[in-house]
Amino acid sequence: MSAKIVIVEDEEDILELVEYNLQKEGYEVIGFLNTKTVEQMLIEEDIDLLIMDRNLPGVEGSEFVQALRKEGFATPVIYLSAKNLDSEIEEGFLRGGDDYITKPFNMKELMLRVKAVLRRTTKKIEEGTLVHRDLVLDKSSRTLSVECKNVDVTKLEFNLLCEFILNKNSVLDRDYLLENVWDDGEEYQYRTVNVAINRLKEKIDPNKTKDYIQTVRGVGYKLC
Repeated sequence: MSAKIVIVEDEEDILELVEYNLQKEGYEVIGFLNTKTVEQMLIEEDIDLLIMDRNLPGVEGSEFVQALRKEGFATPVIYLSAKNLDSEIEEGFLRGGDDYITKPFNMKELMLRVKAVLRRTTKKIEEGTLVHRDLVLDKSSRTLSVECKNVDVTKLEFNLLCEFILNKNSVLDRDYLLENVWDDGEEYQYRTVNVAINRLKEKIDPNKTKDYIQTVRGVGYKLC
């Protein structure tokens, strides 16, 4: 599968030019003129790379990336910006950037930088490892890390989170979870699911800032 890249650039001619060249390289590309719906896109889709301008309407690009990092998004970022002072470039890296290209730029260099960042940051998910945002589950050792820190979970909580990651962006109802996560041959109630999910949410998001698991009223739960 080709990498999926999001570009945020308010100059339409530059946006179209970069989109065209990335598509020629075989990438799937989604372009935005501002940041209004970018975070929602990152929640709904598996994005491999974000190419971000800094002089944007509404919010400065590196401040937006900094906010994403605080929310737990680890999507690699290349800044493509006219801000070219050493202090501005340093600021971009300190706010979560993985690479920085100043305008005017060489298109060939951008394509090479894209390949380099993707090669460096693409999740090499080994067999038995599941990754979602900053959650990493190692099925062989049955361990969970959040933001690179180990989090103790029960066998049930581990299996529950596995099921969510395997079905991310799908709403899972309580009947499905009872059938696929809980042991066969025992009677459980919907309340059992509610309690287990609340405990899991407390462990992986104690500050209630990440919103990994959302309740879909009247239906079930969804990993975001």
